[in-house]
Amino acid sequence: MHPSFRSSSSVRRIVAGLAVIATLPLFAAPAAAQRGAPADPNAPIAGRPYGFEFLGPATGGRFASLAGVEGDTAIWYAGSASGGIWKTTDGGANWRPIFDDQPVQAIGALAVAPSDKATVWAGTGEAWAIRESDITGDGVYKSTDSGATWRNMGLRETGRIARILVHPTDANVVYVCALGRTTGPQDERGVYKTTDGGATWKRSAFVDQNTGCSDIAMDAKDPNVLVVGMWQVVMKPWGMTSGGPGSGIWTTRNGGDTWKKVEHVGLPKAPIGKIGVAIAPTNSNRIFALIQTLDQGSLWRSDDAGATWNVVSWQRALIGRAGYYLHLAVNSGNEDEVYVANSSFWTSMDGGKTFTDSRWGGDTHDIWISPSNPDHFGLTDDVGFTITTTHMKQRRRVVLNNGQMYHVAVDKEIPYRVYSNRQDNGTMRGPSDGVERGTPGMGAGGPLAYGQSPERIFEWDHGIGGCESGFTIPDPNEPDIIWASCYGNKVTRYNHKTGTARSVQPYRITLDSPPDDLKYRCHWTAPLAIDPFDTKTVYYGCQVIFRTSNNGQSWDVISPDLSTQDPSKVKPSGGVIGDNLGQFYGEVVFAIAPSKVERGLIWAGTNDGKVWVTRNGGGQWTDLTKNVTGLPTWGTVRAIQPSPHDAATAYMVVDLHTNDDRRPYLYKTSDYGKTWKSIVGDLPSTHPLDYLLSVAEHPERKGMLLAGSGHGFYYSMDDGAHWVQHQQGLPAAPVTWIEIPAGWNDAVVSTYGRGLWVLRDLKALQEGGVAAAGASLFAPRPGIRRAREGRVDLTFRAADTSEVTLEVTDAAGRLARRLAVRPRVGINRVVWNLRYDLAVPVALRTLPPDNPYIWDEPVYKGKDTRPIAHWGIQQPQSQGPLGSPGTYSVRLTAGGRTFTQSLTVLKATDLTTADTDLVESTAAQVRVRDRLTETAEIVNRLEVLRKNIEDQVKANAGNAEAVKALKEMDRKMLDVELILLSRHDLHSDDKWFVETYRTYLSLLWLAGEVGSGAGDVAGGADWRPTDSSMQTLRELEADLARAKAAFQLLLDKELPAFNAKMSALLKPIA
Repeated sequence: MHPSFRSSSSVRRIVAGLAVIATLPLFAAPAAAQRGAPADPNAPIAGRPYGFEFLGPATGGRFASLAGVEGDTAIWYAGSASGGIWKTTDGGANWRPIFDDQPVQAIGALAVAPSDKATVWAGTGEAWAIRESDITGDGVYKSTDSGATWRNMGLRETGRIARILVHPTDANVVYVCALGRTTGPQDERGVYKTTDGGATWKRSAFVDQNTGCSDIAMDAKDPNVLVVGMWQVVMKPWGMTSGGPGSGIWTTRNGGDTWKKVEHVGLPKAPIGKIGVAIAPTNSNRIFALIQTLDQGSLWRSDDAGATWNVVSWQRALIGRAGYYLHLAVNSGNEDEVYVANSSFWTSMDGGKTFTDSRWGGDTHDIWISPSNPDHFGLTDDVGFTITTTHMKQRRRVVLNNGQMYHVAVDKEIPYRVYSNRQDNGTMRGPSDGVERGTPGMGAGGPLAYGQSPERIFEWDHGIGGCESGFTIPDPNEPDIIWASCYGNKVTRYNHKTGTARSVQPYRITLDSPPDDLKYRCHWTAPLAIDPFDTKTVYYGCQVIFRTSNNGQSWDVISPDLSTQDPSKVKPSGGVIGDNLGQFYGEVVFAIAPSKVERGLIWAGTNDGKVWVTRNGGGQWTDLTKNVTGLPTWGTVRAIQPSPHDAATAYMVVDLHTNDDRRPYLYKTSDYGKTWKSIVGDLPSTHPLDYLLSVAEHPERKGMLLAGSGHGFYYSMDDGAHWVQHQQGLPAAPVTWIEIPAGWNDAVVSTYGRGLWVLRDLKALQEGGVAAAGASLFAPRPGIRRAREGRVDLTFRAADTSEVTLEVTDAAGRLARRLAVRPRVGINRVVWNLRYDLAVPVALRTLPPDNPYIWDEPVYKGKDTRPIAHWGIQQPQSQGPLGSPGTYSVRLTAGGRTFTQSLTVLKATDLTTADTDLVESTAAQVRVRDRLTETAEIVNRLEVLRKNIEDQVKANAGNAEAVKALKEMDRKMLDVELILLSRHDLHSDDKWFVETYRTYLSLLWLAGEVGSGAGDVAGGADWRPTDSSMQTLRELEADLARAKAAFQLLLDKELPAFNAKMSALLKPIA
C-alpha cells in the first residue's frame, strides 16, 4: 500500500546525495575542459557487454532490512525486499548494489559481526506474508570482505529469514530466525544456530511444521539469553492465515541449548498471530513483546526478565496489518524509548505506555540501532529508508531504483514508450531509449548506470491513472489513452492530453471486503486487456470477464464464473485479524489474452488452475483444463501468450509456488487448447525461485520464446525444446512480464525488485547466442533520430581482444563516424549517438605575442599544445554534426575481415520536421564541420612552422641577423593565422571578450547555430538551416578561401625563398 507520508517533502526523490557517475555517450567526443586540452576523440573505446540496460523508474521501492556498522557511521548495508543489497561507505551520499551476482534478491535480514566488521550476514526471503508476489529466498549468505564477495552458507529451504543475530565477541556464533516458506508444512522453520561460522547448523528452536520464527532478540549483557517470537502462518492463493496455537514467545538462557515457552496470565490468550520481541539494552529485565491479537491489546512488557507480563498499550495502530509490518526496538541508551515499525513509525518515551507518530517513515519495516551510540540508527520503509547520526535531528532519506513492477506494456511510438505499475508508487510511462531523470548513479548529459553503458536521460510521466498494482496499457491506436487496473476493483481510463483520469470500473469498490461478501471479487492484480481488432473494446477480469465497448460507460458480463467455484477457496483472509485487499482472493480470473490473429478468440486462466477459450468474443466458453496433461490442481495461470503467428497456438505459464511447488510449468497448444504439451524442456527446476512468471513469443520469429522466472530470464530458439539463460546486466529479481515491441527486436521486461529493463536487439541471441565463436556484425535494429539527439545500437561478435574498427557511412556516401573499439571476447555493444566525426581541433603551440608566460599556467604546464578556449564553444567543439533519418551502412573490420550491414534510422514520432529538412540540416552541419577542419589544419600547420621558428630564435639568440629574419618570417605567418584567429584566441582564455570573432570562432558559433547549440545559442539541428545561417556560412567560406590563398602563397613562394636565403645560417623551417 502507499505509505501515508509519501507526498510530504521528506520523501521527495533524492537526487543530490546519491551516486552520480558521469561520462559521455559512446561514439561521441568528450567535451573539452574550459581551458584544458580536449581528449582524443579517436582514442579506442571499450566494447560493452551485450546485456540488459536499466530504463527506470528512478523512484524507489521497499527495503526490508538495514544494518549499520558499530563505531563507523559512514558504512551502511540496506537489504531490498526483492532488489538485492546496497552499500554506502560515505554516510549515505553514494550507494551501489553489491549482491547482483547472486541468484536471489530478496533480503529479509542483515547483520554485521560486532567483533569483525568485515563479516556481513544476509538472510534471504521477505519474512512476512502480505501478497503472493512477495519473494522467498535460498538461505543465508556470508561475506568476509565487507560485501565484496558472498557465499551461500546453507539453510536453503528456510524460505524467509526474519532476523540474524551475531554473538558480540565471537563472530562464529550466529543465530538465524527462519519463518519458513509459509506456503506449506515444513521442518525448516524456527531458530538455527552455528558455532563455526556457518559451516554447520543446528536447529535450536522448533515448534511445528506450520510455525516459524518472526523475531529474535539477544540480551546485550548476556548473549546466551535470547527471546523469540514464533508465528504460525500459512499463505495460499486463496488466503493468508496468521495465528494459531503455534504462535508464542520462547526464551533460552543457555545460548539455545534448551528453550522454554513463556506462559503467564498477563500474556494474551490464543489465538494470537505474529510477534515481535525486544530486550532493553540498558536493562536486561525489561522485555517487550508486540503481539497480533484481535481484542486483547498490542504491546506487552515484562520488567522481571520474562517472569511476569502486563499489557502496556492497546493502541491498534501498533499491530495493524501485522503480516506486513510489526517490528519493535528499544533505544540503546534509554529503556523507556521504544520504537514500533508499522504503517507509521511510532515512538514511546514512557516505556511503551503511549506512542506518537514520529513521521520518520511510512509503511515502515526494519530498525537498526547502534549498540553504543543511541543517536546512530536507521529505519526502512516502502519507498526507501532513513538514517541518522543525530537521533533524527538531522536525517538522510535514501531512495534507490529497486522498483517492484507488476507488468510492462509498450506503444507504437518511435521510440516506443514503456508503461508499468510500481508497488507502493503507481503508474508511469517513459521512453525506451534512455533512463529516467533522477535515477541514482546516473548524471545528466552523460549518465552511467552501475557498471553499465551510457544512456540518455528523460523525464517520465507518473500518475497516469490506476495505482500501484495491476496493468497499465495504452490504446494501440491512440497511445495518449491509457487504461489501468488497480486493487479494490478499480479501473481508470486516462487521457494524457488533458491529464485527467476517469474511474470506469464495472462494479463497486471492494477494498476491505471479504470475498464471500462480494458479488464480484477482483484480484489485487486484476487482469486487463485491449482487443487488438477493436481498441475501443476492453476486457477486465474478476471471477467473470467484463467487456466495455464505450470507454467504460457500461460493461457487459461475457463469461460465466470461470473458477472452480469451490466455496472453501472463497473466504476471508488474515487469520487473527482480517486482511482483505484482494491479494488473496481465490477463484478469480488471473489472465485474459485476446488473440492478435483471429478476431473474437480470447484465452483466459484463473488462479485456481482453470483454463478457458472462446472463439466468438465471449458468446461461448470452452473449459480446457482437463486437456492440460500433467498440470497440478490449484495453480495460478500467471500468463497466456497467444501466438502472433498462428491463431490455434498459445503458450501458458502456471505458477504453483504459493502451493509449495516451485517447479516451472509452461505449456503449449497448437489446436485451440484441445491438447497441450509441456515445453519446460531443460529449464532449471531445483532452485526455490525456478517457478515461471512470464512468457512471450517473438512477433517476427516463430518459435522464439522468452520466459521469466522468479530469478531469471531465458530464451528458446526451438519453441521450448531447449532453453538458455541470458542474465548479463540483469539482477536476479523476478521477471514478471515480457514484451517484444513489433519492429524493434527488443525484449522489455518488468522485474519485481529492480524496475524495468530492456535487452536491445535480440539478433545476437537469434544468431548463435553468446556462446558462438568467430567475428561477425549483427544486422542492427532501427536507430532513432530524436530532437537534438539520436541513438543507434551496434552489436558485433569479437573472436579475441584485438582492436577492431567500426565505420558508419551515410546515404550520401560520406563517412559519418569511424571508431576504434577494444572488444571483449564474444558479443559487444556500442551505442552511436548519431553524431558524425568531430572537426579537427586547433592545437596552439606558440607563445602569444603579448603573453610569454602562458606555458607556466598550471593548466598548460608541461604540455606541448593548448586548445582554443572561449565561453560557449564547448558544445560545438565536442559534438559532431547530428545525422538525419535515412539509410546508413555499417562496416566492421576485425582480424583482417570486413563485415557490412545496412542500418535504418527512423524519426521520432514527436519530431515533426520533414525528413528532407533534416537531411539538409545534417548537410549544413557537415559543411560547417569541414570548414572548421580546413581552418584548424591551416592554423595547426602554421603553429608547427612558427614553433620551429620560435625554437630557432632561442637557439640563435646570439645571431642578430638570423633572429631578425626569423621574426620577420614569423610575422608573415602570424598575419595569415590572424585571418582565422584573433589575438585573443591565442591566449586560450575562456572569458576575455575583447575582439571581433575571426573565421574559426565564427564557424564554431555557426556550428552551434545550425547544430545543437552553443552557450546561449539555441541551435537549429532539428530544422532546415535558415537563410541567414547559410549566408553567414558563405561569407565565412569566402574568408577562409582568402586565408587559404595567403597560406598557399606562403608555402609555395615565401617559405621556400626564406629557407634558401637562410640556408647557411639556419635549419629549414618545415
